[in-house]
Amino acid sequence: MTAPLVALAIQIGAPMIRAALEQRFGADGRLAAEVAASVARRAGVPVDAIDALAESDPGRVIDAMRVVEAETPELIRLYMAEAETAAALARSEETDPVWMRAWRPGGMYLIGLLWLWNVVVLHIANAIWRIALPPMPFEQLIQLSGLYFGLYMGGHTIKDLAQKWVAR
Repeated sequence: MTAPLVALAIQIGAPMIRAALEQRFGADGRLAAEVAASVARRAGVPVDAIDALAESDPGRVIDAMRVVEAETPELIRLYMAEAETAAALARSEETDPVWMRAWRPGGMYLIGLLWLWNVVVLHIANAIWRIALPPMPFEQLIQLSGLYFGLYMGGHTIKDLAQKWVAR
């Protein structure tokens, strides 16, 4: 993450924060970003201002770091549990037949192809061959896209939206 926060973590002896900020846990940096956000939240500043605060008022940041250091093992545990769950899902999908796991990428390609056809290719084909192929109605294309994304992102998304809509 940032040098001022890492330097303060070394100075006060906060090995968990230091390790998280140096991105020793995972390559995507989400844990480091979460730890930095927690320190910033405890210090009462936005995340993008935490470096400046670490240089101008290190005492405030150190106090925030001490509180976050106690919470960091739980953050690491949650991060590792999420990583293990994702790995277990990937392992379980490896043994599934191709047709069972191909609907997600196949659906993405189909939706992308339909949008590309409707917005670009159809008009080029009509212009080149001077024909009038009708486009797919955009209302139906949006509904199909919404249905796919709702299923792909989890049926709970649609269920939760429906519950909120019916509750009105």
